[in-house]
Amino acid sequence: MKKVAFTLAILLTAFACKENSKTASGSPTDTAETAKVTKYPSDVIPFMDEWKILLGDGTKADDLIGYEKDDFFYVENENDIDWVVYKTPNSGITSRTSSNTRTELGQKKHWIPEVGGKLTGTLKVQHVSTSGDARVAASYSVVVGQIHSDEGHENEPIKIFYKKFPGHTKGSVYWNYEINTDGEDNSTRWDYSTAIWGYDMSAVGPSANEYPAEPENGVALGEEFSYEINVYKGIMYLTFTSEGHETVKFTKNLLKSDFSTKQDIPEQIWSLYASIGRDGIERDSAYAGEINYFKQGAYNQTNGKDPEENMVWYTGSETYNGDIAKQYENGCYSEVWFKEATVGEGTMPNE
Repeated sequence: MKKVAFTLAILLTAFACKENSKTASGSPTDTAETAKVTKYPSDVIPFMDEWKILLGDGTKADDLIGYEKDDFFYVENENDIDWVVYKTPNSGITSRTSSNTRTELGQKKHWIPEVGGKLTGTLKVQHVSTSGDARVAASYSVVVGQIHSDEGHENEPIKIFYKKFPGHTKGSVYWNYEINTDGEDNSTRWDYSTAIWGYDMSAVGPSANEYPAEPENGVALGEEFSYEINVYKGIMYLTFTSEGHETVKFTKNLLKSDFSTKQDIPEQIWSLYASIGRDGIERDSAYAGEINYFKQGAYNQTNGKDPEENMVWYTGSETYNGDIAKQYENGCYSEVWFKEATVGEGTMPNE
């Protein structure tokens, strides 16, 4: 009888120790619930299987499900909202067709304007480069969405920009149409820029360190806005929305040029591009029958090239000899956050 009682006491003691241990360290279930769960961009915006990506350090990836890269493409949570972050320096490794770095998605599916497609995004720009030359149109700007041609001159029917001058609270959102230059020589191409909120691209400073007045109806860093690019039967329908701002819409025919003669060239082009001698005309059929695809993310428009050689696109921004860490430390980068985005077929626009 004493032996049984002794054995029972040992068992009770062991059980008590096990319970005390669970209370002190947390049950297995509690531990799993409190463990940090990694979220990937594909968990936030599930269309990532439709894209590949090029990052600002030259890294490429074709499978974006469960993919991230610190300092370039990752998830941030702010006020219980998950955002996909696209971040890229002023200088790094970029594509063969550009001098500017990007952390940007490229659509895998390609299409012609007659077939069309639709891209949407809800985003906020958190940072643009604080170094640059104010006389240069591309300074302090980033492209957050575009259509890119994949043949011929490989030009861009639309690029959506955000630009903010240093010291200003509000920046500008505008979109550019790049002509699909007539003939074999693409060196005379130009972009026609249209303001959405704030200025268009042609608003520049009188000197390298002087800025125009702050736009009254501009968009601040960290302020959300949304866009829709809807190409349906060769017509591009654009819609831009932001709380506290007027909704703005545009329509552009991608099958028939508005700029096929010298007389059609807008005054903005003669003044903005005069210094670099770009006065080309567009082929009459514009982008008809040409393969295109969407891009989305942060396509940094600032670079370290000499402004005296190109007062439209060479921004003379600080690059710290390509040292990405130093660029990030000193404000020489672009950072864009998206919380929602979709890609799919073009649809008949709502009247």
